[in-house]
Amino acid sequence: MIRSIATIFWLGLSAGGLAATSLAAGEAGDAVFAERGPWSVSDEGLNWSMHVEGPDMAGFLPVEAGSVILHEFTDPTDNKPALQLTEKTDNRTRKIGPFPISGGDPVLTFFLEQTTRDIAKLTGGSPFYIRNRIKEALFESGEITQNDDNRTASFHPLQDDPNASRMNGFETLTLTFVLGEDPKAPIRELLARTEGDQPGYINRMVLQ
Repeated sequence: MIRSIATIFWLGLSAGGLAATSLAAGEAGDAVFAERGPWSVSDEGLNWSMHVEGPDMAGFLPVEAGSVILHEFTDPTDNKPALQLTEKTDNRTRKIGPFPISGGDPVLTFFLEQTTRDIAKLTGGSPFYIRNRIKEALFESGEITQNDDNRTASFHPLQDDPNASRMNGFETLTLTFVLGEDPKAPIRELLARTEGDQPGYINRMVLQ
């Protein structure tokens, strides 16, 4: 199982970190980081399709038709219920976790960390710097729009970054989250996308 320091960082933010941070979160950030625990997951789990595309570059792994499944299981370290993710891509399957039943949103954690990692690889930038810019955008900016049966929260984390000229097109990055009316419901769609052909990056997860 994989549980990196970065995963713990994102998990901390999604598990009550909004209240602890000194940054002022807006309505859009509040909606994305809503407390969704304690989770109740069926035996089949919750399944998100996953598609990742971008330029042909060493170290970057596109995914044509992958999936991320959220499962509940018994953690063998303490014999208590916990959550884990199973990521299936074109060439690998791996389990990520454990995550606490009541501790934030593991799928959001996974998506944000994958996006951060991809941007760092494709720009040669620091993942710590990029992660902090995304965090600031999620807490300090963003907009939310209301549709018939959902809400959409959007953010532009690198648009006004002082290093935008070195972002290789990622200054156009938009993060979009499609949310249900119930704040505790799983996020329906998570999308990171740049504009235009360069770098042509897309990271999209859709609840099935």
